[in-house]
Amino acid sequence: MRRTLKKIIKFFITRIFVPVVRFLHTEFSVFFQSQKPKLTRAYWKEKWIYWQESHHRSDYKFLLRGFYKLALTGLLAFVLFYLSVYMGFWGDIPSRRELRGIQNNTASEVYSADGILLGRYYIQDRTNIKFDKMSPAAVKALIATEDARFYDHRGVDVRSVGRVLVKSLLMQNESSGGGSTLSQQLAKNLFPRKDHWFWDMPANKLREIIIAQKLEAVYSKEEILELYLNTVPMGGNLYGIERASRRFFNTSADSLKTEEAAVLIGMLKATTTYNPRLDLERSTKRRNVVLGQMAKYNYVSAAQADSLKQLPLKLNYNYTTHNDGLAPYFREHLRQELMLWAASKKKKNGDPYNLYTDGLKIYTTIDAGMQRHAEASIRKRMAVLQKQFDAHWRGRSPWGRNSDVIQVAMHRSDRYRKMQEAGKSEAEIKAAFSTPVPMQVYGWNGSDKKTMSPLDSVAYYQRFLNTGLFAVEPHSGFVRAWVGGINHHVFKYDHVKAKRQVGSTFKPVLYAAALEKGLKPCDYFPNERVTYTEYQDWSPRNANEQYGGEYTMRGALAHSVNTISAQLMMKTGVGRTVDMAHRLGINSELPEVPSLALGTANLSLQEMVTAYATFANRGYRVDPVYITKITDRNGKILREHQDGANAKKVLSDETAAIMLHLMQGVVEEGSAVKLRSQYGLKMDIAGKTGTTQDHADGWFIGITPKLVTGVWVGGESPEVRFRTLQLGQGSYTALPIWGEFNRKVAIDPAYKGYYYARFDPLPSHLQASLNCPSYRAEPPQENFLERVFNTVTEKVGQSYEDWKEKWKKRREEKKRDRKRKKDRD
Repeated sequence: MRRTLKKIIKFFITRIFVPVVRFLHTEFSVFFQSQKPKLTRAYWKEKWIYWQESHHRSDYKFLLRGFYKLALTGLLAFVLFYLSVYMGFWGDIPSRRELRGIQNNTASEVYSADGILLGRYYIQDRTNIKFDKMSPAAVKALIATEDARFYDHRGVDVRSVGRVLVKSLLMQNESSGGGSTLSQQLAKNLFPRKDHWFWDMPANKLREIIIAQKLEAVYSKEEILELYLNTVPMGGNLYGIERASRRFFNTSADSLKTEEAAVLIGMLKATTTYNPRLDLERSTKRRNVVLGQMAKYNYVSAAQADSLKQLPLKLNYNYTTHNDGLAPYFREHLRQELMLWAASKKKKNGDPYNLYTDGLKIYTTIDAGMQRHAEASIRKRMAVLQKQFDAHWRGRSPWGRNSDVIQVAMHRSDRYRKMQEAGKSEAEIKAAFSTPVPMQVYGWNGSDKKTMSPLDSVAYYQRFLNTGLFAVEPHSGFVRAWVGGINHHVFKYDHVKAKRQVGSTFKPVLYAAALEKGLKPCDYFPNERVTYTEYQDWSPRNANEQYGGEYTMRGALAHSVNTISAQLMMKTGVGRTVDMAHRLGINSELPEVPSLALGTANLSLQEMVTAYATFANRGYRVDPVYITKITDRNGKILREHQDGANAKKVLSDETAAIMLHLMQGVVEEGSAVKLRSQYGLKMDIAGKTGTTQDHADGWFIGITPKLVTGVWVGGESPEVRFRTLQLGQGSYTALPIWGEFNRKVAIDPAYKGYYYARFDPLPSHLQASLNCPSYRAEPPQENFLERVFNTVTEKVGQSYEDWKEKWKKRREEKKRDRKRKKDRD
């Protein structure tokens, strides 16, 4: 058997393979000499006669039969190979229906209320656009460079394939160009190649040819160009002509100039080699090659091409990350919420939506103009404040010897978390944090390159003061501005959502509860320090340590008199105050202690602004709204906000109106008077400043007829603070940001009506009841009987209220007991 097999192989080599190779070698050697013969009919006839005369007829017939068999075998093998590729053995072949439904991985986009693109969520940085939104110059450059016969073939250019076979494979001419049409390149982009070892190239090429022909059958030529220019990779995670235009020239795809389009199309040959950002000279040369191709195929004149080649290549590079652009803290908050929402929302095929690939359009309530004003106001004030803070602590650390501040910050850092995830020991982490390394260090005057240890950088950044600003329309609940910090690149923590001690900004909540309890706004309360023995000798003090005289609610709130807030808490009750806070929109757990009156609770800026907005909205609480609509890539509405859907009446109109009147006193005669004198604000303003213990947190929450805005300022750690009340109080740290922001909005022509906006006038019966001085030095003399009557009435009323509170608690406990018993049964 083995001997027979050897004979067959020997016969095939000597009688078939060798003669054929010799013939081809002889003929092609003559053909490719410098003087190439003309391939005429007479030439081939002469060769035919010579072949017949020089070979025995039997040999010729045998050779011919061998050729037939070889050709038949090759044809059969090709057919089988084609069928195997077509049937998907070498990778799935999409059906025409699947091709018609192709959808690129497309970034989801976030828009402001005024139509400004705020940001994008993506894995592949791509924006799909229509063919009519693409520069004609880009289309012409693409065809001239990549597929000159694009309009003459149906997916496969036989002439180009022949050119590749002859010039590239036989003549080894690398400059002959590729044989793939745009349709084949599109097929490769849409359905990436797979590794098949030895069969890798033929299997993938044939697969792309099949898909290309199907694409040509499904799509028009313009649609193929549109799909191609939206799909083509432009380097890194950048895809498509639109995003490339934005990145390299800061313009849209339909506004590209001819020379700019030539640069981008030239990059397709090698996105790194010809990237103008990396190698301007090489990119310029490639651009000129593209312009030459455009002239060759008459898309531009030769003179025009020569003129454009002389132009220098000018970039307007515009690379942005998720940390750049407007409202980065808001977009990050939105991303986390949308991830959960998308996972619960199903598409037609049953798959959940993907925020990064499905091209969702998210329309928000953020006003781009107000957001810019907010961010600019923060930059202006915080730069000055940080300079003062650094001078205040020059040569010393704000946290003193408390090393826990740095340790806590280190443990919260991304570097520490990543090292833990990598399995590093505490000793290795400590050593890494102590080793100096080059790094880019942020500062208000710009970034600097420094060499310092990561632990030193943690300490460096702990010295920065941070801030948060949150602005809401009170009637709709629409969030108009959201600034969570001073720089999202460096400080990721969002101070709109962060919970910090609120200080005196909590007092309006207490006052509202007191009004509902029945206390009168014109009742006078003595400004005297009292020790409450039933509460562990709690004895609240005023920040200025001044006592004496009597204040109404308006005066006590305007001057933030702690002694009177304590009295109001005792008269109103802790439980009633906590209940009022929850009704107003504060969802956090509150400590049920009398010191709550002074703002010892840790609450977020978002919660506090929501509560204040209720006062401005006639007692209706409206939870903040920041998404108005979400659509899919085709414009189908997936989610839409219904106006008024979340409004809930939680305060009477009268209480809300009185609270606005009381808080106006803060601006007219209290800690916020400089909003008029320094910032020239003419609209009605109500609000409250707040300063916490040791000046760690500064607050101001202000209400205007059209906007409620809260501002917080402080260090990442409460240990980072000014040493004096003068520098650390909310009226010095937070209020200037509020004033600058509202001044910018008021004078902006886009916001007509803000500058002189007015609250609704008080009803006449309330005006009379509120017409009283805020302060009096001494109470009027009252006779003995009046004093006894007032004392008895007060005691009886307090006893009744205490009994009522206890009765309500017992009733609620009985309800819970019955429910638990029912659940057990």
